[in-house]
Amino acid sequence: MAKTILITGGTGFLGVHLARFFLKKNYKVVLLDTAELTADDIRKKVTIINCDIRDRKSVNDFFSKSKPDYVVHAAAALPIHNDRDYIFSVNVNGTKNILEASLKNKVRRLIFISTTAMYGVPDDLPEKETSRLKPIGFYGESKALGEKLCLQYAKKGLSVNIIRPKTFLGPERLGVFTIWFEAIYNNKPVFILGNGNNLYQLLEVLDLCTLIEQTLNAKIDGEIFNAGTDKFGTWRDNLTALIKHAKSKSKIIGLPVLPSQIALATLEKLHMSPIVAWHYKTFPVNSYVSIEKAQKKLGFKSTKSNEEILIESYDWFKLHRKEFLGREGKTHRTIWNFKILDIITKWL
Repeated sequence: MAKTILITGGTGFLGVHLARFFLKKNYKVVLLDTAELTADDIRKKVTIINCDIRDRKSVNDFFSKSKPDYVVHAAAALPIHNDRDYIFSVNVNGTKNILEASLKNKVRRLIFISTTAMYGVPDDLPEKETSRLKPIGFYGESKALGEKLCLQYAKKGLSVNIIRPKTFLGPERLGVFTIWFEAIYNNKPVFILGNGNNLYQLLEVLDLCTLIEQTLNAKIDGEIFNAGTDKFGTWRDNLTALIKHAKSKSKIIGLPVLPSQIALATLEKLHMSPIVAWHYKTFPVNSYVSIEKAQKKLGFKSTKSNEEILIESYDWFKLHRKEFLGREGKTHRTIWNFKILDIITKWL
């Protein structure tokens, strides 16, 4: 009998890639989300449940009927929402509902998708799972509480593992990277914070899918794993390679860090920009995690470098850009509203 895997946030960027990944592994895939599924290739192959994870009764009713074997809890309110109450209600209260229902219905294992925003602006590099936590923003703070809940439920008997991925990209990833991809496509300046000579680690979405499967099947419980590529360079080098690949005439322009951070913080506070503290505080500094634990305990191997990840994502963007231009949203599968930033960069 095929095992059933429930993916919360299942219609989002990671959820869709996970659905394809586990369908190929012959799992029965159930996607739980409030948003519509826009990936037509899997629509008839999965079960789609419209459910708000903040609705405890609906969550409990669904779990009691479906009895999933495994759960990947990827649903989250992203930093772009910029609303503390909303972000905490989804990422903390919603997470508690999923954990409670999983425990009650004897789910074999739950994987919680956390974030390296837990580490804040790095003190010591590489950041390890044992490094001091200094979560950035409402999103990072809410995820930290989500992790605590997971470990509490692990003590109650629920099999849980936690993954802290770096920023992950791949085909269909839009969100914050759209501003760079669109600039490169149109031969416009590519603005970065600082000189771009800082090391910054990314992660390929299918590598994350592989790690999630490994944490599902491993004979270990209550563990936390960092995830990222082990082949990464500086922003300037990686973006230069992407511009060359795209045969673009774009030039990289470094903006002064502190004035830019002050300006972006002001725009964030006024709800006028999708660029949040997690972006403008970590993009200009060295930021990378150790993946040694996942390599040793799970046999995890990253398959693509930063450069390859960016090229793969850009190529998909170039091929499909006309399909989503003019459609804005607040997920990684949509374009974010960069209008005020577009006006500012034209001035620059």
